[in-house]
Formats: sequence, C-alpha cells, structure tokens
Amino acid sequence: MMSCRELAERIEELQPEATAQDVARLCLLLSNNCGDLDELADRNRLQSAWKQTGLKLQLATDQHAAMTQELEELAKSDPKTFTHEQIWVLIRAIKVQSQILQLYVGHPLIDV
Repeated sequence: MMSCRELAERIEELQPEATAQDVARLCLLLSNNCGDLDELADRNRLQSAWKQTGLKLQLATDQHAAMTQELEELAKSDPKTFTHEQIWVLIRAIKVQSQILQLYVGHPLIDV
C-alpha cells in the first residue's frame, strides 16, 4: 500500500516548486478523494486525480471568497433587522464552509 511519504514524493516530482505545506495539503486531499492510494502509483492516474481534486478545491475556494464578501456586507447590518434574504446568505455560508471542511476531513458532513 502506498504511504503518505511515497505520495508526497510523487507530488514533489510533479510539482517541484511546491512548498511543504502544499505537498501536505495535496496528500490529504488526494488521500481523502481516492479510495485506493495504490491507484495513484500510476503517474497518469495521479495526474488525473490531482486535476480533479484541484478543480474541487478551486470551486470551493471561489465559493468561499464570494461568500466572504457577502458575509462582510452582512456584518455591517443590524441583526435585529435581517431580511429573509440575509438569513439565506448565512445558510449558504454554512453550506460553503461545510463543503470546504468536507474536502479536508474526507467524509460527508451533516447536510444543512
């Protein structure tokens, strides 16, 4: 079975300029998204899994950035006068945060 160290070495071969933090993050995300790490011993499968994981992370990151802007605007409001739309902003923010956490934890979280 492929170890985390072996996966990290393969990632460093594909992306030699990656920082230690980037390699660790990719190891975590790839191991959470791949049922069998041994599949990643194949360079083509590793690259495919890497691209797929990168797209998921980029989507979640983009959603998080957009949601952060909405929450910053919401923070300027008086919570006593929140509209239904502002409450939905909060609910969407919880969902986006949940998606990002799910990427790192590696298993589904409670759907809100």
